Amino acid sequence: MPLTAKPLAPCNVAIAARPSQRDGAAGRDMREPVELIAKVLEKHGYTPVIENQTSADLDGLPWRSVAMEAIGDQCGLVVAVGGDGTLISVGRQVALKNVPVIGVNQGRLGFLTDLSLANVEQSLPNVLAGRYREERRVLLETRHGEHGEPTLAMNDVVVNRGGASSLVDLEISLDNRFAYGFRADGVIVATPTGSTAYALSADGPIIAPFVNAFTIVPIAPHALTNRPIVIADDSEIRITVARAREAFTSIDGHQYIPLVEGDFITIKRAAASVRLWHPLDYDYYHTLREKLGWTETPEGLAPRKI
Repeated sequence: MPLTAKPLAPCNVAIAARPSQRDGAAGRDMREPVELIAKVLEKHGYTPVIENQTSADLDGLPWRSVAMEAIGDQCGLVVAVGGDGTLISVGRQVALKNVPVIGVNQGRLGFLTDLSLANVEQSLPNVLAGRYREERRVLLETRHGEHGEPTLAMNDVVVNRGGASSLVDLEISLDNRFAYGFRADGVIVATPTGSTAYALSADGPIIAPFVNAFTIVPIAPHALTNRPIVIADDSEIRITVARAREAFTSIDGHQYIPLVEGDFITIKRAAASVRLWHPLDYDYYHTLREKLGWTETPEGLAPRKI
């Protein structure tokens, strides 16, 4: 991951948040973080603007709002406030405009949101001053059928059985060559970013973000021999619904496309990618240890001497 020492020139910086719906009080737990971040930006010579939906949820903020689709043309950086889902949603939407994103964690897990609110008054100015590392995260481009519109995913594309109780029969082709078929609840195609999401819970492998690979993970397959497979990320994947009472595709867990027998989707690496900014002390393996509860040394053993 390259070390970047170029400060961000004074510009508009967008703030996007996903307010909580707890207790029917949407936004109550996000107003203070958004206001704090906006004031930090102003203090250091940047102009905070609030993403439209965030501004509507947090009614009464004094800063100008901006539509998500306009952020790429008007802003030099996006600060995503929330959990990984917020950052993934924001990153996917600004990727085509090549705008960098940094996350402030207000969620539960936080694989991607590096900055904590507790020290954002110190950590965010450090990033703005050029003390950060930039990482590119790949995206999936998905099409439904021959002429479907392309849709981007940062985590994964899933085909599953929907609300039907019966399994679906799926066929996988790679680069226009039939690879294999299986019966299962569904299948996940995940990026390295998505390998620690739904794919991990389906017993898929963890893929480091700098590895040029995707993983195809069956969901509860009928045969135990149907195992996850890791493929090169320059492969084109075609998933055909060979038999199903009901099926659908989901994109990053949000966009749903109904499928019927004979339908297919194609998945490949997108030309665009997400620019993530990390603080200088970011370490992917430390994140895995911390978030997944791994120990640095097995319990009861002395630290290894090198």
